[in-house]
Amino acid sequence: MKKYEIMYILLADLSEEERNAEMENVHKVIVDNGGKIVNVDTEKFGLREFAYPIKDLTKGFYVIIDVEANNEILAEFDRLNKLNNRVLRHIIVAK
Repeated sequence: MKKYEIMYILLADLSEEERNAEMENVHKVIVDNGGKIVNVDTEKFGLREFAYPIKDLTKGFYVIIDVEANNEILAEFDRLNKLNNRVLRHIIVAK
């Protein structure tokens, strides 16, 4: 399995409890399909304003995770997060 860094942006208006539950759901996709989450960073960016509106919103909560996964896991992660209304954007970068 290769190493990747994934950054995703959650809705800013989620409570801390809802945000943590949504993060667990997003991470569950990777773990349930055989991937491994090495690190989760919410402190680096956290809640920030956007440079330009995304879906008419001006703020979001940034989460960065380091994962070990294969292409099938990442394809499923990508597919499910495109359908998830609480995830505004996500990007996957190979390390």
